[in-house]
Amino acid sequence: MTHETLTSLQPADVLERAKSFFAERAPHSAAFLEKEGPRYAVFRGQGGEELALAVFEVSGGTRVRASTLLFDQMIGRFFSTLPMVEEHA
Repeated sequence: MTHETLTSLQPADVLERAKSFFAERAPHSAAFLEKEGPRYAVFRGQGGEELALAVFEVSGGTRVRASTLLFDQMIGRFFSTLPMVEEHA
């Protein structure tokens, strides 16, 4: 499943938070960094399951896209820790 959110953080900050969160926040379902680049990180967890995260600078913030078959709940929890972009009416 693919998940997406918009945050006020810079792309590099999102990736740093992700590396810490997925390795340390929930030890029973941790996923560890396998590959990374300036705009993405790939993690491996239980049974070799993959979690891929990409960040894109957009007008007003950073779009974060995550894809996985197993870690949907953890992605939701991670997204909930990110500061959201304030909407102006």
